[in-house]
Amino acid sequence: MTRAAGTAASPAVFNIGEVARRTGVSARMVRHYEGLGLLPKIARTDSGYRQYGEADVHSLQFIKRSRDLGFSMDEIAELVGLWHDRQRASAAVKHIAQRHLGELAHRIADLQAMERTLSHLVHCCHGDARPDCPILDDLAGKASH
Repeated sequence: MTRAAGTAASPAVFNIGEVARRTGVSARMVRHYEGLGLLPKIARTDSGYRQYGEADVHSLQFIKRSRDLGFSMDEIAELVGLWHDRQRASAAVKHIAQRHLGELAHRIADLQAMERTLSHLVHCCHGDARPDCPILDDLAGKASH
């Protein structure tokens, strides 16, 4: 579905550079999101330039906020679909957010374990002129600490 770039009321129309500035999303990513189908078909001028409206700006802000919260592109596609579906059940949205929250908690636990291990290795390394290095030994699979 192509939206008309202008009607009798003459809604605001923006080029890709202006949309990028307004949303904080690079022009390259705007085109990428369009290519993924996260935006409806964008109107174009006769010479092929994209013309975005306020709804497109709002959608890009939604996508950017979703990315800022770490949602995957597939999750964002689901969320965008639910956002546009006024008959949606909020339970579907909550399910996506809860699943993502669980994944974040798992990643945080993994990062904390990495931090503990690396902290221990750094503590065990003398950091002097000797060649012995527990950090390299650990990376090589040798347990010498």
